[in-house]
Amino acid sequence: MNLKSLADLLGMSKTTVSRALNGYPEVNVRTRERVLAAAREAGYEANPMARGLAVGRTNVFGIIYPLLPADLGDPMFLHTVGGMTEALEARKMNFIIGPVSAGNELASYEQIVRGRRVDGLVVSRTLVRDERIAFLSKAGFPFVAHGRTALDTPYAWFDYDNEAGIRMAAACLLEQGHQRIALLSAPLEMNFACQRKDAFLAALSGAGLRADPRYLISDTIDRRSGYQAMQQLLACSPRPTAVIVDNHLSGVGAVRALLDAGVEIGKEMSIIVWGSLADTLAGANVTTIDQPDPAGAGKKMIEMLLALSTGTPAGELQVLWQPILLPGATVGRCPA
Repeated sequence: MNLKSLADLLGMSKTTVSRALNGYPEVNVRTRERVLAAAREAGYEANPMARGLAVGRTNVFGIIYPLLPADLGDPMFLHTVGGMTEALEARKMNFIIGPVSAGNELASYEQIVRGRRVDGLVVSRTLVRDERIAFLSKAGFPFVAHGRTALDTPYAWFDYDNEAGIRMAAACLLEQGHQRIALLSAPLEMNFACQRKDAFLAALSGAGLRADPRYLISDTIDRRSGYQAMQQLLACSPRPTAVIVDNHLSGVGAVRALLDAGVEIGKEMSIIVWGSLADTLAGANVTTIDQPDPAGAGKKMIEMLLALSTGTPAGELQVLWQPILLPGATVGRCPA
């Protein structure tokens, strides 16, 4: 049944029925109750697209994403997007992913905003200085950043505590007597990588240690680059006795390189990886810094977008969740 059929059944105009269904205050209570009761009895369900057009909304949120080859097989990414989708489906709304090339990303944001093709956006993989967030803030377009950036204007963001997670990893290795500790980082223009590296250097400094420049390797963001970076560390003399990898995508490659080199992990060399490897390295009980409940994180970001759309100030929507250290078999005492 459509809106016209319901209106004909009730002997009312389509305008009156539509206003009653959408809770307009000028429709009296008795009429609204009659319309709602008839709609329930007839099994009428409003067309969300038509309703959105009427009120100037699409009922769609989205994310513009320069997909890497590993993303579609990345359980953390999929769990987060799944949480977003589930939160919106419960409200009869939709979530879309717009894959773009890295060089066309900002232009895609401009096109989306001009055409008002979605009601709000999640901005992922935030950069230290992020033109996307600066543009959306200036345009007044609703968005939640999945991560933080250097911006003076208040904006809504959700993140895990990068500094706290790296401090936990460094403390775990220092307690085991390790002093030659390496860090494999994602590209340092990414805000999380920059924060994690700064926290790593601060943790070593606090222990009276200086990082060996050979042990600081960046631009590791997938299995291949993680594998190659670990090979580079293994070629150092002396080798580091422990390694922290700041993202799970390159962590898979780093662990694989150790296994292929015949290194006894946890004895000859210890390793901690940021992010879950449970579905990508079967049988490898890796010590990790875990970001709990990625699906819940996705739902939280949608709740924040919905709050923005109802007038909550962006500066009041800044959420920091805490990572946790999950002990595994890949950390042991520093070898003599």
